[in-house]
Amino acid sequence: MITGELKNRIDGIWNDFAAGGLVNPLDVIEQITYLMFIRDLDDSDNLRAKESSMLGLPYKSIFSGEVEVGDRKIDGSQLKWSVFHDFPAGKMYSVVQEWVFPFIKTLHSDKNSAYSKYMDDAIFKLPTPLLLDKVVSGLDSVYEMMNAMQSTDIRGDVYEYLLSKIAQSGRNGQFRTPRHIIRMMVELMDPKSDDVICDPACGTSGFLVSAAEYLKERRREEIFFDRVKKDHYMNHMFFGYDMDRTMLRIGAMNMMTHGIDSPFIEYRDSLSDQNPDKSKYSLILANPPFKGSLDYDIVSTDLLKLCKTKKTDLLFLALFLRMLKIGGRCACIVPDGVLFGSSTAHKAIRKAIIDDNKLEAIISMPSGVFKPYAGVSTAIMIFTKTEHGGTDNVWFYDMKADGFSLDDKRSPTEENDIPDIIARFKNLEAEKDRERTEQSFFVSKQEIVDNDYDLSINKYKKTEYKPVEYPPTSEILANLRSLEKEINTAMDELEKMLNN
Repeated sequence: MITGELKNRIDGIWNDFAAGGLVNPLDVIEQITYLMFIRDLDDSDNLRAKESSMLGLPYKSIFSGEVEVGDRKIDGSQLKWSVFHDFPAGKMYSVVQEWVFPFIKTLHSDKNSAYSKYMDDAIFKLPTPLLLDKVVSGLDSVYEMMNAMQSTDIRGDVYEYLLSKIAQSGRNGQFRTPRHIIRMMVELMDPKSDDVICDPACGTSGFLVSAAEYLKERRREEIFFDRVKKDHYMNHMFFGYDMDRTMLRIGAMNMMTHGIDSPFIEYRDSLSDQNPDKSKYSLILANPPFKGSLDYDIVSTDLLKLCKTKKTDLLFLALFLRMLKIGGRCACIVPDGVLFGSSTAHKAIRKAIIDDNKLEAIISMPSGVFKPYAGVSTAIMIFTKTEHGGTDNVWFYDMKADGFSLDDKRSPTEENDIPDIIARFKNLEAEKDRERTEQSFFVSKQEIVDNDYDLSINKYKKTEYKPVEYPPTSEILANLRSLEKEINTAMDELEKMLNN
């Protein structure tokens, strides 16, 4: 989680932008994103140079020698953050505006490369040298703190805090899925080295980054010591789509600075005919938009055949089924209403997942998980595309705590069901004899069908009532009489004191 001091430093940068005349929160986030990208280029270039040196491999820095910017040739070292951040404000401003920004826009001559794709329309908007100087110094202090914290989640947390500024500014803010929930979903799905992973509503690419980090931790040798698998990981494994270009830029940068050379992060309305993907992905991880409805004429006809509705939460489930390969798996977050809604469309999508494919698990989450952005109750739905059924017993888990308080503060707590959820899901055989009064249990497909395909955990969970022994009525009345006497005595003494 982001600390108070780190928040203060980011707030300081935000205030510098406001004082410098840049007040649109989207512009501020975009400019910060560009500058972080420029700083990360320097960091990642230095890191790769060190790694190559240790391994005795040749490495050519993107900043080495003379670099072409437009029709000029410039000493590449001047484009490095670690060099220009020491320049006087006026010189730094001209270097960044005239050289660094044009350089990142044409960093790779291949226009399909991720770098050029997302930096191609980068516009430098900082109005004064003084503002740039303050922001560069502020970002240096933020990075210093981030590096000291040594948390893999910290960059995502910084993005989350920046994104929260949009919501605070009264704009249509997007909220990030908490990183520990993303990590739990990734661990439950256990990505493999040959997976093709997609998030059709990727935002800042949190799910894709987490999957990439998981693979790096768990399958490092398998992937990085195999040329074909490494190429797949770097260039063909990760796909993300979104309709917000600022989010795409942040998401793409997030992926690239986590070591993914060419993530396929693209502008796309996933629910429209603009999305041709069918039977393409082996793993989908997503938290699609809950609220909202679309006009029928902009929704793909394929999706409407399966589930005729305008509700985005249902349409995304239909989309996941279409995009997955046979045998492909999905872990997605859905609002509780999807699990028990009684409309024809609600029942149709649940029936398709249960009857025609293999529904594996429903993990019910408490309503505070998405606070302070939203208080909606949600669940994680895990299923495999088979097109020939396969649902036998569905595993339900009633998550009561996620390691943080369920109020707006979301302070760390000791209560945390996530390790238990992961351990139990990895060993479902041991769950078969669990009672309905326990936190997790199986429900047969037939029972779900008999209950009109209702997937809400409360439909099947049994509450254990323990008898409570109360004292006899005569004893309760005697206690009340005794209390009444004590109150009257105290009142008499108080009255005497006041009269004296």
